[in-house]
Amino acid sequence: MKHGIFPLIILIVIGCGSQSKKGSVMTLTNFTDSTSYALGADLGANLNQQKVEINYDAFMAGLFDGFETDNVIMDKNQRREMMVALQTHIRDKAKDAGNSNLKAADDFLLKNKKDNSDIKETPTGLQYRVLHEGDGESPGETDRVKVHYAGRLINGDEFDSSIKRGEPSSFGLNQVIKGWTEGLQLMKVGSKFEFFIHPKIGYATRVKPNIPSNSLLIFEVELLEIVNKK
Repeated sequence: MKHGIFPLIILIVIGCGSQSKKGSVMTLTNFTDSTSYALGADLGANLNQQKVEINYDAFMAGLFDGFETDNVIMDKNQRREMMVALQTHIRDKAKDAGNSNLKAADDFLLKNKKDNSDIKETPTGLQYRVLHEGDGESPGETDRVKVHYAGRLINGDEFDSSIKRGEPSSFGLNQVIKGWTEGLQLMKVGSKFEFFIHPKIGYATRVKPNIPSNSLLIFEVELLEIVNKK
């Protein structure tokens, strides 16, 4: 959770499924309105990211009872037990999803190399396709570079794009995932490659915004410049 107050609020999450939902129908007219909405939106985004199922009626009842009354039908120990069970459930779901994603990554790369004659593969398992070969210098593993890129998952969902932001990204090659550190050293300035990055040289089991555990990452990367050689 982003804020220390979240563990206190999330104790009231009980049940699963969903009933009535109420969207953004209010106007934020003062400090209390704004902070209340920000707290609710931030909590909702965190719960959504963790794929927590919510019974909205039970959630709102627990929120009201815990904040406004002494009529909370679950004591602290019961709520703590529910939170432990919830966290266990979240971890189990993430582990199952991660195992499924890992198998999907292995299957995809095997088929990708078999079906496409222009796919090359390095000893680490990094697969890449040369879309355009530049004629500039290649960066070293600690050089700082400037690139344009777009990243997507196997299902085609785009999770990041400097192109859509309209601003190239700069970073040191020793500050990014292993697949990028290795792949960009294969490029020359002016080149554009497509990388297929196995989770073991990507984010592995780490969950990132819009990137589930053990996801295979597909990037189109254009090397614009070596900003600083080290």
